[in-house]
Amino acid sequence: MRKYHRLLLLLAALLLAALTLAACGGEDPKQAEAEQPLLTTDEYPVVDGSTANLPMMAKILERTTGLSEEEAQLNTTCSMTPMAWINLAEGRSDLLLVYEPAEVTKQQLEEIGTELDVTPIGRDALVFIVNADNPVQDLTRQQLVDIYAGRITNWSEVGGEDLPIVAFQRPEESGSQSLFMKLLMTDDAPMDAPTEFRPSAMGDLIETLAAYNNSADSLGYSVFYYASYMYSQPGLRFLSVDGVMPSDETIADGSYPLLNEYYLAVRADEDPDSPTMRLHDWILSADGKQAMKDAGYIPLD
Repeated sequence: MRKYHRLLLLLAALLLAALTLAACGGEDPKQAEAEQPLLTTDEYPVVDGSTANLPMMAKILERTTGLSEEEAQLNTTCSMTPMAWINLAEGRSDLLLVYEPAEVTKQQLEEIGTELDVTPIGRDALVFIVNADNPVQDLTRQQLVDIYAGRITNWSEVGGEDLPIVAFQRPEESGSQSLFMKLLMTDDAPMDAPTEFRPSAMGDLIETLAAYNNSADSLGYSVFYYASYMYSQPGLRFLSVDGVMPSDETIADGSYPLLNEYYLAVRADEDPDSPTMRLHDWILSADGKQAMKDAGYIPLD
C-alpha cells in the first residue's frame, strides 16, 4: 500500500509541474525571466560609429532588444568615423562602435573638451587591394611606403608589368586614412593624390578600383572586414604584406603586420545606471563578445 501511495504522490507532483509549465506558456518561469531583452527599443541609446561596424551594431541591437535580424538591420545607421566622434562629444549620440579618429578629428575633440571613456574591443586590419589581373601578389611594408611616398612609381619595380602605379587614397579625416597614416606612413608623408584618386566613401574607393580603366595598374586600401564581408567586388583581390595574407586567422593570431583595434566609446560622465551603460557593460560581457563573433568580427580576449 505504501508503495502505491508513493507512486500516487509522484504522479501528482508531475501533474502539478506540467500544469505550472502550461500556465507559463510551457516555459520555466526562471528561464522566461532570463530571456527578457536587456533593453526595450524605447530605452535603446543612440548608437553611432564607423561604416565597417554596421553589422556589429545591428547584431548588438538584435541581441539586446529582441528585434528580428531584419528589423535590427533596418534600424541601424551610422554617420561614419569622423562625424561619429564629434556626435558623441557634442551629445547627439550616446555610444560608439568605431575606428580610431584621424589627427584632425582628435584636434576637434580637444577643442570640444568632452571627456570620453574609450575601450578597445576588437581587432581589424589595413589591407591593400589590387585588380585581380595584377601579377604582383605581395608587397613589403617598405615597398608600400615607397609607393605612397612617390619613390616607386611603376609596377615593374616590384615585380609586375611595365605600368604606372595608380595609388588611391582616402580623405584625411576618414577612418581608413587614419589607419593608413598610423600603421604605414609613420615616417613619410604620402604624395598628394589628385581628387579623382581620393574617393570620399569606403565603397566608392573599392568601386573605383574595380572600374578604373578596367586595368591592373590601380592600388588602394580599406579595412579588412569592410572589404571582405560588406563590400567585396569581383575583379579585385588582397595583396599579402611581408608575406602574410590578411584573413580572419592571421588577424586573430596577430601574424598579419598591419593590425589595429576598434573601440567602444561613451561620454565619461554617463550615469552608471543609464541604459547606455547597461548596453556598454553588456558589449564587454561574454554575451557581447559572442554577438561580435556571430557578426563576423574578431573581439579582443
